[in-house]
Amino acid sequence: MNIFVLLKQTFDTEERIVINNGEISDDGVKYVMNPYDEYAVEEALLQRDQHGGTITVVGVGPDRTAEALRTALAMGADEAVLISNDGLATDEYTVSRLLAAYLGQQSYDLILGGNFSVDSGGGQVAVRLAQLLDIPHTSSITKLAINGQQAVVDRDAEGDTETVEVSLPAVFTAQQGLNEPRYPSLPGIMKAKKKPFHRMAIGDLALSVSDAAAKTKRISLSLPPKREAGRILQGDHAQQAAELVNLLRTEAKLI
Repeated sequence: MNIFVLLKQTFDTEERIVINNGEISDDGVKYVMNPYDEYAVEEALLQRDQHGGTITVVGVGPDRTAEALRTALAMGADEAVLISNDGLATDEYTVSRLLAAYLGQQSYDLILGGNFSVDSGGGQVAVRLAQLLDIPHTSSITKLAINGQQAVVDRDAEGDTETVEVSLPAVFTAQQGLNEPRYPSLPGIMKAKKKPFHRMAIGDLALSVSDAAAKTKRISLSLPPKREAGRILQGDHAQQAAELVNLLRTEAKLI
């Protein structure tokens, strides 16, 4: 089975967001593998253990993305591909076009990715990729069972569970609870250094810059309003309720 995992590098979720001149500052920031992508890598490892095959992790981004890809190699993936987005204003459309151009040159049975990335929260790349490759897509899966060319998945349907049968090849995105991602072991980290690591540019994918140009443009970026301190209302219950209604109407303007 040829398994591909879509991987993105994001800020560590503990990082404090700082905006300078309308852009998010990455000065001194720690980057990690997108947490939802960890579930995708782990599921790929479990499926390979059960059905055999190889796992290729694929990322689109700058050179630093190599760190996240090497983490996936240390977890047990077999090889990695870094597609450079240098010179491109990148959005979900761009990433999906680059991935589709690469995967269109490969033989694949199963493509896994995270449910969404914790930085943009868009959750668009996988479904766009599936459309470009003209294969099925199921999001937010919490269970995956493969038998031959058929897959049965449970997916999180906003609190309920939906069971879907899908023909392979297909794209699935991993939801929390799909598995428990392993930590890279020291031997795994050492082995990762010797595993195949390929670097590609847009020119290697028979695409032009205009083919993959972003379709969206960010107009502005700002932090949410600073959270104000809590307030204790005085008086008896009736007075507190009256004051609460007054504040909701005059300050919060919610009623």
